[in-house]
Amino acid sequence: MEEATRDRRRSGEVGGAEGSGIPAARVVFVVAGAILLIAMVAAQVASGLEPRPVRLTSVVVLLLAAAAVAFAAADHGLPRAATAFAATAAVGYAAEWIGIRTGVPFGEYRYTDVLWPRLGGVPLIVALAWGGMGLAAHAVARAVAGPRTTPGAAFTSPGTKARAVAARPEAAPGQAARRFDSTLRRVVAGAPALTAWDLFLDPQMIRLGLWTWADPGPYRGVPISNFAGWLVVSMLVMALIDKVLTRPARGPVPKGTGLVTIYTVMAVMETLGFAAVFDPPDLLVAAVGGTCMGVFVLLAWRRRWPR
Repeated sequence: MEEATRDRRRSGEVGGAEGSGIPAARVVFVVAGAILLIAMVAAQVASGLEPRPVRLTSVVVLLLAAAAVAFAAADHGLPRAATAFAATAAVGYAAEWIGIRTGVPFGEYRYTDVLWPRLGGVPLIVALAWGGMGLAAHAVARAVAGPRTTPGAAFTSPGTKARAVAARPEAAPGQAARRFDSTLRRVVAGAPALTAWDLFLDPQMIRLGLWTWADPGPYRGVPISNFAGWLVVSMLVMALIDKVLTRPARGPVPKGTGLVTIYTVMAVMETLGFAAVFDPPDLLVAAVGGTCMGVFVLLAWRRRWPR
């Protein structure tokens, strides 16, 4: 009994703020994430009304990244959240660094002198955008594909699991296969979810003059190779985040509500922006991006709706 209670305390199920069963640290991170998300929305609205919206681009991305880390910390703890964010930002930066030099994997492009600071020709704010939306897209994938743990496993202590595997050695290979299948489903769901965001991002950044393509493509000047590259890099990003954040849980499996909310807010704001706020509006981008991100939003929230 005491061992079970200790496991539940470590998982965050018992103890916490005012006897509610929610750890005080989690409450702080959720509140911080909500405040940062509201500030991000305000900055996005202001950028839509600003004659030179590029001035607020970095502010929006910084608030997005901070909100994503805060919500991830509420679900997984700050060390894991910070590690996942840093690793994702590093992968995004590496992909961009290679991309502007070789044209792989996105196609030939270059950044203009608008965004700064830059390291090796890549604006650091771009790496933060990969990190923030990477965490959000992984939470969407988790909601769509389901958690790694099996029903009832969330409250099983490590000692109990070890004894069960020892008693039934044949269960270990099956469990590993199930975990791999769950991870694969999250990677397959998360990569297009993150790529869907770029259906908004690239046309908007081209409008603002933040980067240019050597050979403009059919989608508002964006080549198809860009989206193929995004899928490849996004799969690596999803696998990396999954490795850091996902593990057999001792407590309730995190739902990632805050991160899914970030993804939802970005989908709504970008759709409204291209449909009615930007000058001139672009109904094609609003329809394509809104539909693609909207599908993942609906799938991610479906389990939270009453049936």
